[in-house]
Amino acid sequence: MADLSGTELSDEKEAEIELKKRQKRPWEDLRRSGKIGITAELPETLGFYDISAVRREQPELPADPSLTRFICAELTRGYFLEHNEAKYTERRERVYTCMRIPKELEKLMIFGFFLCVDAFLYVFTLLPLRVLLALLRLLTLPCCGFSGSRLLQPAQVCDVLKGLILVLCFSMMHYVDYSMMYHMIRGQSVIKLYIIYNMLEVADRLFSSFGQDILDALYWTATEPKERKRDSIGVIPHFFMAVFYVFLHAILIMVQASTLNVAFNSHNKSLLTIMMSNNFVEIKGSVFKKFEKNNLFQMSNSDIKERFTSYVLLLIVCLRNMEQFSWNPDHLWVLFPDVFMVVTSEIAVDIIKHAFITKFNDITADVYSEYRASLAFDLVSSRQKNACTDYSDSVARRMGFIPLPLAVLLIRVVMSSVKVQGALSYTCVFLFYLGLVTLKVLNSIVLLGKSCVYVKRANMEDKLFERPPPTPSSSAKSPSKADPARCSTPSGEPKVEQVPATPCSPPPCSSVTTQPAPRTDLFPVSPTDDSPMTPSNRPPTPLPEAEPEQPAPPLSKEEEGEEQAASEMKHRTPKKDLLEIDRFTICGNRID
Repeated sequence: MADLSGTELSDEKEAEIELKKRQKRPWEDLRRSGKIGITAELPETLGFYDISAVRREQPELPADPSLTRFICAELTRGYFLEHNEAKYTERRERVYTCMRIPKELEKLMIFGFFLCVDAFLYVFTLLPLRVLLALLRLLTLPCCGFSGSRLLQPAQVCDVLKGLILVLCFSMMHYVDYSMMYHMIRGQSVIKLYIIYNMLEVADRLFSSFGQDILDALYWTATEPKERKRDSIGVIPHFFMAVFYVFLHAILIMVQASTLNVAFNSHNKSLLTIMMSNNFVEIKGSVFKKFEKNNLFQMSNSDIKERFTSYVLLLIVCLRNMEQFSWNPDHLWVLFPDVFMVVTSEIAVDIIKHAFITKFNDITADVYSEYRASLAFDLVSSRQKNACTDYSDSVARRMGFIPLPLAVLLIRVVMSSVKVQGALSYTCVFLFYLGLVTLKVLNSIVLLGKSCVYVKRANMEDKLFERPPPTPSSSAKSPSKADPARCSTPSGEPKVEQVPATPCSPPPCSSVTTQPAPRTDLFPVSPTDDSPMTPSNRPPTPLPEAEPEQPAPPLSKEEEGEEQAASEMKHRTPKKDLLEIDRFTICGNRID
């Protein structure tokens, strides 16, 4: 009995000793068994098991962590960036893209600016000469006789209409008092002027978007074939609509110039500061939106037009201020800081806006070279012998820049600021006109050379001279009824030779920007295996066994539509996206 009681006491003591060991070192058994878990034997502090308290009692574990050890660990810990190489390489490319944006954007802006300069100088230099040639043709018709069915060519009719619009609007602008408008604006409060200036910017874009449609409607109504049934209201109503539009747009730009002039002449410059801060509000409205390449192209064209218009407004403001100070050259240095601030804010806003738009939408900086090539393509194609449209109208449709209202206002300001009296003054005016003609010719030559280089770099020179094959993608876009001067597009069906007569002398174009090429539909096309024209030119070969196999898998209309859309996407190339943008509908800042 004594031995049994002794053994029971020794067993109980061993169990208590083992329990104490487990309480002191609970992780020993867990580590040996390979099981990690929370047991009820651990002491609990604040709802968590005090594991650190157990580890402190283990002699083989490290010492108690302290603030010094934590700081040393933070100062000496390392990491390897090469484990996430793709991510960091992408971030570095984004930085490089943002650094390239100012250079590439300014290349596009400078090229587009000189395109606008060329179209603007055309109104003052070559348009009057072309109008004189058209009038001489009308005067000499009784002597020379009627050599054709038309009295004037379509281009000459458009030139005469432009000249008449300029003369009528200039004579109507004499009844608008610039000084009275300036003092009316000066008497308003700063906040009211700020609101007025924002409303004028919105109205200018709306006028630009609808104005070119009015002018195109006038040109098409005046030059469409007479044998066609007229669906219009006549040339005279369209002409008065065009005159009314140009006059209202010129007054709108005059109010903008007067508001900017008031901001320049204010003593505290608060209005000018508010107007410049308005440019940075544009960043908020555009940066955080979804943009694709075509949308960014339209925005870039709108920015080019806006920058050129602001430069013309600054020129008008400087002319009015210099006139008030009797053309004192010292006053020009007083205006220079304000002019520099306006120009710098425009450039800075454009760079920041485009840099973040390309960053957020994963667009590379090389896209601006594509935009420049597209504008160059418009210039080169408009210089062809049988072009569908005039170059100035092409720039107007592409950028939303209409030079007629600006030209009317600039002539009005110059005529009121500069007094021409005496033979010497008229000689100076004539020499100035010759200088403008020289500048226009040199600018056109340089632009044409640069455009040819850009088109060759983009591999688009084949589209200027070769007729594009009638792929299904060409039938994806059909000309709208509101497009007056667009050439008809081929339908892409097997009946390609049946092309209706169009007012354009060149053959039909596959897109709006694809300009006319030499006529190849007059000659039979040699059948080739690769061309899509072979099914229509080659007689059908009898295939009795293959024909019943084709209708075997019946397809529904939806599946056929899906296959047709897939074939269109297959034949469409990324280079065509910019050229297929309808420049008859993007006028202004509209995004389709």
